[in-house]
Amino acid sequence: MENTYENPNEAAADMPIEIAALVRYARDNDCSDLHITSHQPPTFRRLGDLFIGPFRGGKDSYRAAILSMLNEPQREDLSAGRDLDFSFEGEEGLRYRVNVYRQQNELAAAVRILRDDIPTLEDLRLPDALRILAEQPRGIVLVTGPTGSGKSTTLAAMIDYINVHRKAHIITVEDPIEYIHQSKNCLVHQRELHRDVPSFADALRSAMREDPDVILVGEMRDFETISAAVTAAETGHLVFSTLHTTGAAQTLDRIVDVYPSHSQGMIRSQLSGVLRGVVTQTLAPLADMSGRTVATEILIGTDAVLNLIREGKYHQLGSTMQSSAQVGMHTLASDLANLVRQGRITKETAEKAVNNKAELLQYLGGGY
Repeated sequence: MENTYENPNEAAADMPIEIAALVRYARDNDCSDLHITSHQPPTFRRLGDLFIGPFRGGKDSYRAAILSMLNEPQREDLSAGRDLDFSFEGEEGLRYRVNVYRQQNELAAAVRILRDDIPTLEDLRLPDALRILAEQPRGIVLVTGPTGSGKSTTLAAMIDYINVHRKAHIITVEDPIEYIHQSKNCLVHQRELHRDVPSFADALRSAMREDPDVILVGEMRDFETISAAVTAAETGHLVFSTLHTTGAAQTLDRIVDVYPSHSQGMIRSQLSGVLRGVVTQTLAPLADMSGRTVATEILIGTDAVLNLIREGKYHQLGSTMQSSAQVGMHTLASDLANLVRQGRITKETAEKAVNNKAELLQYLGGGY
C-alpha cells in the first residue's frame, strides 16, 4: 500500500480506470473513503489519513469512472450544474454513498465505503445505554458527531435492534439510503430524499398519516425538520436523528438557536418533555493501527437533565454526566480515558479527539 501523497504519473494517461477496481481496492485495504478527481490519482482514506492508491490514468479516465456510477437523470442534473448525493450499488450488491461535484470546472467524487452488513450494537462495542435508548416507546434520540464519525452505522445498528426485538412500523427518511433494512419482526419502509420525498420535513408530516411507531430522520438540518421531529415525538413516536455537533451541550444549543429568540423558551420546554438521550461519538485509531474504535459521550434524559434543558443551563450538563455513571451517562473525555487505560488507543490519539483536554488529563491522573 502506498502511503505518500505524490504528484500524478501522467505517463499512464490513457489507462482506463474501472470504478469496480477502485472500490474493491478500498474494501481490501479497510478504507473508509475514496476520492476521485481529475488532477491526481485516486486517493483513499484509511484510519483517518489519506494516501494515493496504485492507480494511474488521465483525467478522461477519472471522469469516465465517475460517470459510470450515474444514471441518465443524474447525468442531466450534473449537466445542469447540480451536485449529486446518492447511493451506488456495486459488485455483489455492495453499497456506497457518493457525492459528485465540480472543482476547477472538472468532475470530482467522494465515495464512502459502506459496510456489507448491518452491525449489531455489540459488534460496534457501543454502551448498553444505546440498547436502552432503542427500547424507549417514544421521544427523541440524537446521534451526533463530525462527518465520518460513524453516526449512520450506529443508527443502523439501533434500528436493526428494534427490527429484531419489537413488532413495530419503522419509517426511515435518508439522504441517501445507506443501509438496506429487511423487515424482520418489524415492517420497515425506507424513503430517500429527492427520489421518494422532496424534503425531510415533508416526509415527517406525511409519516404522521402512515401509522409509524419509529421514525429515523437522516439529519435535523433546519427549523422545519426540527419542528416536525419534535412534534412527531410529542405525538407518541420514537424519533431518531443526527446533527453534526461534538457534544451534548453544543447539540442542544444548535437546536434552540435554530428558533427565533421569542420561541426559544418554547422549544426548551418541548425538548425537556421528549428528549430521551444524546449520543456523541468519534472514531479513534487503535494503538496497533489495526482499525478504529468508537468513543462516545452519553447524555440520558433524566429528570435532572431535563430540568437543566428547560432552564437553558447547558453548561451544567458536563458535571451531570460525570456524576451519573449509574444511569449510563459519561463524557467523551471519560470514555477516551478508559480507552487509553485499556491500551486500546494512545494518549496522543485521545488528546486529538477530546473537546476538553484538561478533563481528559484529570481522568488519566499522574500515571500518564
